[in-house]
Order: sequence, then structure tokens, then C-alpha cells
Amino acid sequence: MQKIKRVRLENETAGSWRSFLTRSEGEERMTAVDALSDSTEVVEMEDAPSQFLVEKHSWDGLRDIIHSSRKYSGMIVNKAPHDFQFVQKTEESSPHSHRLYYLGMPYGSRENSLLYSEIPKKVRKEALLLLSWKQMLDHFQTCRLSLSVVRNQATPHHGMYSREEELLRERKRLGVFGITSYDFHSKSGLFLFQASNSLFHCRDGGQNGFMVSPMKPLEIKTQCTGPRMDPKICPADPSVFSFINNNDLWVANIETGEEKRMTYCHKGLSNVLDDPKSAGVATFVIQEEFDRFTGYWWCPTATLEGSESWKTLRILYEEVDESEVEIIHVPSPALEERKTDSYRYPRTGSKNPKISLKLAEFKMDSQGKIVCAQDKELVQPFATLFPTVEYIARAGWTRDGKYAWAMFLDRPQQRLQLVLLPPALFIPVPESEEQRIEFAKAVPENVQPYVIYEEVTDVWINVHDIFYPFAQLEGEEEELCFIRANECKTGFCHLYRVTAILRQSSYDWTQPYVLSEEDFKCPIKEEVALTSGEWEVLARHGSKIWVNEETKLVYFQGTKDTPLEHHLYVVNYESPGEIVRLTTLGFSHSCSMSQNFDMFISHYSSVSTPPCVHVYKLNGSADDPLHKQPKFWASMMEAASCPADYIPPEIFHFRTQSDVELYGMVYKPHNVQPGKKHPTVLFVYGGPQVQLVNNSFKGIKYLRLNTLASLGYAVVVIDGRGSCQRGLKFEGALKNQMGQVEIEDQVEGLHYVAEKYGFIDLSRVAIHGWSYGGFLSLMGLICKPHVFKVAIAGAPVTVWMAYDTGYTERYMDVPENNQQGYEAGSVALHVEKLPNEPNRLLILHGFLDENVHFFHTNFLVSQLIRAGKPYQLQIYPNERHSIRCPESGEHYEITLLHFLQEYL
Repeated sequence: MQKIKRVRLENETAGSWRSFLTRSEGEERMTAVDALSDSTEVVEMEDAPSQFLVEKHSWDGLRDIIHSSRKYSGMIVNKAPHDFQFVQKTEESSPHSHRLYYLGMPYGSRENSLLYSEIPKKVRKEALLLLSWKQMLDHFQTCRLSLSVVRNQATPHHGMYSREEELLRERKRLGVFGITSYDFHSKSGLFLFQASNSLFHCRDGGQNGFMVSPMKPLEIKTQCTGPRMDPKICPADPSVFSFINNNDLWVANIETGEEKRMTYCHKGLSNVLDDPKSAGVATFVIQEEFDRFTGYWWCPTATLEGSESWKTLRILYEEVDESEVEIIHVPSPALEERKTDSYRYPRTGSKNPKISLKLAEFKMDSQGKIVCAQDKELVQPFATLFPTVEYIARAGWTRDGKYAWAMFLDRPQQRLQLVLLPPALFIPVPESEEQRIEFAKAVPENVQPYVIYEEVTDVWINVHDIFYPFAQLEGEEEELCFIRANECKTGFCHLYRVTAILRQSSYDWTQPYVLSEEDFKCPIKEEVALTSGEWEVLARHGSKIWVNEETKLVYFQGTKDTPLEHHLYVVNYESPGEIVRLTTLGFSHSCSMSQNFDMFISHYSSVSTPPCVHVYKLNGSADDPLHKQPKFWASMMEAASCPADYIPPEIFHFRTQSDVELYGMVYKPHNVQPGKKHPTVLFVYGGPQVQLVNNSFKGIKYLRLNTLASLGYAVVVIDGRGSCQRGLKFEGALKNQMGQVEIEDQVEGLHYVAEKYGFIDLSRVAIHGWSYGGFLSLMGLICKPHVFKVAIAGAPVTVWMAYDTGYTERYMDVPENNQQGYEAGSVALHVEKLPNEPNRLLILHGFLDENVHFFHTNFLVSQLIRAGKPYQLQIYPNERHSIRCPESGEHYEITLLHFLQEYL
């Protein structure tokens, strides 16, 4: 072992170093180290003979390596079916029990499409049944774009998608083309989907029976200009559907072609400054930070009126006024125009949009004509009834349409209220105060909001979808029973069956209202924990539960057996006790249940097994439904064979000095040799809401980590404190101090791996990540320059004051309450601590990034220049926050490999 003594020279610029090699050993070496002055730094460096030297390749050679590795990922990436809908077949003569609809990418296609498979009633035990993927649509292609259009655009899909569609794809992290979502009305068999800048519909099942050959979907013509976004079928009448056009809510009749604009918030101006309102649209922060991508919700039932068979239909929607929200400007992807796109973007500490909930209500006559459309608002202003509400996190309706419901969140995101809103609480939008009073007189005094549940924490609330209200029983209208997932009670997310008493009070809604602390709050009659323990019910990121009211069972996904695997479980919600696992250990599963709870689909994999998609049937006694056992029934997709050079990572765990159990994984160098120390890449994310280390296949999304290992690098990944699936306390370690605890966990893990495996060269460690991982890469080089030789930071947040309200304030509070935390966590304010040696810092960023704006890199670079610090910068002028264009992705990977081989 050699030592490098780096001595700060007085005649050099501040922070510069020169290195001198010392060969002293044992006691002599210790004496020499002790004698070093405060202006020296000592780092360990392996003897040259013990270092493994990565073979250097030309740029073209690295491109060939990337091409070779991508051949495999192209075979299976995005191929797995998803978004399943089971439809049970009732014909006794049919050999099939279900028709299964889904989105998928058939062999030979580059587009997602609507597909279906037939599930047989009987299968042969000795044979593997591989279900056929059948096309629903006849020769339907969504990507119609001329070469001349492509040449004039910055991004490969700009022009193929409208601005609204492109931004929604960014928020949803969509990388596939074709049909990416659909709405389905099971009773009528109606499908509605968006494609080729238009809307289409088709039918299968229902009264018309099931098709036997692909059909041509019918395009729904329109008089609207611009895209029709977020299309939904009316659940109470499938002849009616809704959509958003130019930030307003519309309804239309599929059969007659009639269209009706329901709201008039947006003026249709090109100037964002003068057109701040929208109806039925989720804002940027709600989409990006709360995973809500819609702003309106159909009432599931219709009210029939009179002998003429008129029906009343209702839509709850969010109205947003962003007039006080800051406008930022991002370069436009339309290259020939050389202009910027403008967005409303609330930076932390600044004003959020003003919000309210309203009702769009209309009647349909017996001929299907839309008549008597009305816009309704709450009987008192939203801000008066709910003054502490900053975000509408979720909303919807009870199944009988008796109540709309909403999840309200305060600005610190530490109090969530679940509120019922009876439709009678909404009045027509008045034209004067006198008219408002007249409308308010018609609202009964006992009609009020009900706060049926509340969650409070001193950490933060992780918003999720899990809320299942049961139908109110006759004679028990004063109670509402529901299942809810709650993380705040124990610090781990678990299911509870709750019964709230809908306590009524009397309100004179014609008079000005002042909120009292206890107004609208309902007593909790009963709250029963259905699950418990130091593990999590999966609730975030679109996770679901399935409730079988006939057998009193609730099916859910969770981490009961290990935090590294997701499994499907079932528990009795009337008499909770035993929790039964339905999926196989040794894999991580993502499941979907059939509507009649007799089957489920599992998309599963492990670190060593590529994804499979299998159908299982639940078999057992009807007298003991809890213990029905899953039986393999059919396969929808078998695991692809791994490439010859793919070696899965090994998962490890260790306990830190702060007595916390952490998990990590290591990709061993493929050509590891005894006694040789390999350059190492620490791949990081490190922020909340993400778990990198689990027992699922990494050979698709993280294939480049295997490529690094194949070239002789060791690659280490660690989920430190702050990552998800480990409970609120574990994740909450970042509270008010992002960037101040994560690097310690990463470095401890790095040293653990080095000691355990013996091939880590601690003198040649790179740290690399994207987004929050880019931020931590910079923080690592600032805080531990003696640990990390180089840092490669992708799309980093460099000053937290410039990031959005919803994310930053959740974890860091508002700046005025946490000035020290904001300053300590903003890497651009600490550039003086970065090393002075060149080729130790590489920054990468998409120029069009509308999430972590290029401002962050711009500001960082300005500070680096001012401090005289060396850096390298790679801009991707045609990319947003995520790299989408294949050519840009290839260039990024080659740049990464080239930088590592030259400077690590």
C-alpha cells in the first residue's frame, strides 16, 4: 500500500494540491502521517501492480459496446403487458372463462396497442399454456409523422405530440409510443382512448357480444381546436364522455356527435400571463409531486327526473387560478421558431395556485341531447370553508353518488383531511350577492361537509390512492364505513377499517361563515387495524387494494416478508388476524386481481430472473376463502434469456454506526482477478419516494450498470436513510436536512463492500446519479473529496430555493423556517469546497428541462467560474428532465464510459 501526501502550496491558488509519493511503512509511516501539517491531506492509494486498469477504448469502440448492450434491452424493454381488465364470460358453451384486455407491444411492433387474450376454463397440468396476444385493432398505427416534420424538431416526438401531451408524458415518465392509456366501460364493452392527436372508440363484449377478428376503431370527430386530453366515459351513461380542451371541461355524445363546453375558465390566449385559470386540469406540482394526473371526476350514478326519462349527470372538478404563480421560461423544442415556452412554476416559499372544487351539472333528454348545463360552486367560498387547505391531493365519489369526496392537504403536508361533500352543498354560480343569498336559502341547514378522517404527523404525509368507502346500509345512513391506508399512526403504512359517524350540525349558509376548529369533524365510532408490524402495505405510486365484500376479504400488496420484495396478500377485514401470502417468495411481484376475485395476474422478477407475467387461479373451499391457494393457470410472457455477459448484482445488507440496517447491491467486475483492486462507481439516487435495491430484475432499466461491470468496474448501489418502503421514520431522516445525512450512509456502505469483497479500489471511486442522484453526486464531491475521485452529476438540483413548492416544502419546510437547511443543502453555495484538480467533475443536463430547470446548472456553472473551479459540462439541447431520444441516451452512456476510463 502506498500513501499520497497532498501538500497545499502557499504560492498556489486556494484549494490547489500537489501530490508527493511517500513509501514509508509501519511505524515510520504512522510517524510521518502524524507529522503532517494541517495543510496536508492523506489518502490511501493501491500499489500500481495491484490496480486493475480498465482497457481504454476509442469513442467509436465505446459506441460499439453500447450498441451491443442495447441489442438485448431492445428485445424486452416495455414489452410486458399491463393495465389489465378482466371480463367474465357467462356463456356455458364457451371454452373460456374470461377475456383479458390490456396494453402491450406485440412482437415486431414498436407501439403499444390494445390487445386481448382468452383465458380457458380448463388447462392441462402437464403443459405450459402460453396465452396468445390478440390484436383488438385492425392495422391501427398512432405515429403518423412526416420526415420533414422530424427534421425541424428538437425532439424525436415533438410534432407527433401536442405540447400538453408531451408534458404529460414527462410527468408520467412515459417512454413508449402508441396507446398509453384507455378508459373502459365493462357493461357496454366500450373502449375510449387517445391516439394520433385524436380520440377513438370501439366496443367488445356487452350486448353486441365478443369480436372474433380485429376491428377498426372509430375516430370521434370534433369542432374543438387543439388536443382533447384526459378522455373519460361517463360511468352512468356510456354514450356520454368527457375531455379537457384548452384547459376547460367538455362533454360529448358518442352516438350523436354533440359537444358541449361545460366551463369557461380559459380564454384561449397565447399569453400565459393573461390566461391563468383552468378547469379539470391537474397543475404541474400536483402531477409531478402528488401523482394526480386528472382534475375532474364523474359521478357514478345519474338522477332520473320526471316521466320524460331525463337524467341529471354530474362532474366534480377542480378550478385553478394561477394568476399569482411565478412564470418561468424554458427553451421551446420547436427549433425553427427559436422561442421559449412559458410555464407557471411555484418555487418554494412562493404562492401556490388558488384552488376550489366545483360541480358541472347537466341534463340529458330522452333523445340524448345535452340540456340545462349548469356550473355550480360551494355555498360558501372554498377558502372560507377550508382555509388551511393548500392541495387537493385526491378526489372522487362514493359508489352510490351520494357524496363527492376529497383528500385535503395543508401546506406543510402534515395534516390530511378526508372530506365528504354532498352535491346539495353546491349552488349555481351567482351573478350577484343577492342571487347568492337566494341560492343559499335553498340549501338545507343540515347539508354540510363532513371531515370523516384525519391524519397528522410531524414528518410528512405520503399521499396515496387507497380509500375504499362501503355502500351505506339502509337504516345506517348516519354512518360511513371505509378502508383506508394510514402511515401516520405507527410510522408504517397499514390498512384500517374505519367507521365514522356523520354528525350533523345546523348552518345558515346565507350568512358569512367563520370556521371553528371542530366544525364538520365526525367522531370515529371504530377504527380496526387490518395489518400491523414493521413493514409496509404498498399504497403509493398507483398501488391498489381489491375488496371482496361477499367474502369480507381485502387483497393488497406489501413487504411483510422482506422489504426487498413486493407480494400479494389477503386478510379478512371483518375479523382481521392471519395474513395470507399468495405469491412466491424469491421474487418481487406486481399484481392485478380479477373483478370476481377468482384470478390474479403477477408481473414478477428477481435480480437474476427477467420479468414473467403469469395468470393464477385461486382454488379451495368456498367455506374458507381466506386460504384459497393460487394455482398456476397460464403464462402471458415468459422470462427472456439474459445475454451471455449479464451477471446479476448481489444484494447485501449492513448495519451503520447509527445502528440502522441498510441494503445495497454490488455488480462485481466480470473479469475480477485475485488481489486486483477495481475502479468503482457508486450509483446513487438517495432521495425520498424511491427504492433502488430490491429483488427485481435490473437488466433493463439499469443495464448500463452491467455494462460498467463488464468493462472491469465494480458498481455499488445503496439505499440509505431517506429511501422508501422502510417506514416513515427511516424516510423522515431527511426532514429539513436534505443532502446532510445521505452521503454518510453511502460512504459507510462503500467501506463495508470494500472490506467484504476485497476488489474495491477506494482510491478510485466515482459517484454518479441523476436528478436527486445528481444533487448527491455533487454533494459527495463537496463533502468527501478524499473519498470520491470524480463525480458525474445528471440534471441536479443545485439550489433548493429554485425548486417547486410541493416537493421542497414537504421535505425542507418553507425557506423562512429552515434557512440553515436550505443553505447547507444547496450545492451551488458551497463550490469553494470542490477540488481544484481538473477532470474530477462532469455535469450533464437537458436544456429543455421543465422540472429541474437548466437554471440549476447555469447557476452552478456561474458559481464555479466565479470560484475558479474546473468542471466539464455536457448539455443535451433537445432533452427535458429525462433523456428520451435514443441518440441522446447513447451519447450520454458513451460520455459516461469515456469520462470514467480517462479520469477514474
